Amino acid sequence: MSDDKAIWPPIDPISAGLHGRCPRCGEGRLFSGFLTVGKRCANCGLDYSYADAGDGPAVFVILIIGFIVVGLALWMEVTLNPPIWLHFLLWIPLTLVLCLGALRLIKGVLLTLQYRNEAAEGRLDLGE
Repeated sequence: MSDDKAIWPPIDPISAGLHGRCPRCGEGRLFSGFLTVGKRCANCGLDYSYADAGDGPAVFVILIIGFIVVGLALWMEVTLNPPIWLHFLLWIPLTLVLCLGALRLIKGVLLTLQYRNEAAEGRLDLGE
């Protein structure tokens, strides 16, 4: 997957992922839609068929955003004791906005790290 180190200089996978850029050249777009990974890089031609983040981005988003929103909601309940409709009015839209924003960022980072570390499915070594 990364046998082209002489042609393409190393790209920071975190920066490329956060910006939604190609993990090999750092220029082309990684996504063709909001969360849909493109077919290949328009700049360097890297085939994105290797890209499979699975449920990883969703798990990270649930854990991180859940921790933030639940912590803020508990703090607000203990200190201000607002009515329940105010909780719904504040936390549901905030949760949706934070989750949708973070999901694309985290998916991009995981895909670029997958390329950098040459991650693939596990295979048995039969000693051959």
